[in-house]
Amino acid sequence: MRNLAFIDVDRGLDAAAIRVEREDAVPNHWRHTGKRLFDIALALPLFVLALPLLIALGILVRVTSRGPAIYWSLRVGRDNRIFEMPKLRTMRDGAPELATHLFGGAQRYLTPLGDFLRRTSLDELPQLFSILAGDLSFVGPRPALFNQDDLVNLRTGLGIHKLAPGLTGWAQVNGRDRLTVEGKVRFDAEYLQKQSFWFDLRILAMTVAKVLVREDISH
Repeated sequence: MRNLAFIDVDRGLDAAAIRVEREDAVPNHWRHTGKRLFDIALALPLFVLALPLLIALGILVRVTSRGPAIYWSLRVGRDNRIFEMPKLRTMRDGAPELATHLFGGAQRYLTPLGDFLRRTSLDELPQLFSILAGDLSFVGPRPALFNQDDLVNLRTGLGIHKLAPGLTGWAQVNGRDRLTVEGKVRFDAEYLQKQSFWFDLRILAMTVAKVLVREDISH
């Protein structure tokens, strides 16, 4: 299910508090088209290659904890439209849906495979489908949860909400779970200003390195 609703954002928020300069230039038509073609060309073969692993992991999730293998999370996409983003389920049924910085004692909610899936980022594999569906790009601001009003408001005040959200992003390779909300928005705003094909490739390369060393993941 896609584009379920539109979030009414408080545009009176003073985004200057995070001390970044807004650049009104958002991706033009050609940049957006080129990025979309790149996403499809990369996501399609990766999805096919990852499908056997995804099925095996899904079975393991089902047999080791109660609940579905795939968890669909309500996220904020381009222009603040809500979409459903899939992840391999890492939390037990009944766990609260909160942002990382608000989640106290998360370990008690993890499934037997949850910690492994998160630290290896294998729980993100189903999001290749979201890229093919057009809800995500490979690189962009990581999509906020539907109830992360503080993050959504700050991004909207700087025009970051005009970007397609990403599987990974500039903030993710510069701290990820260690960053405050304001810190994430600073990096998102920098990405808005610097975005290019080569910058995206740099972020993807840095992401692979981060995943291999399992860095900046708090839970």
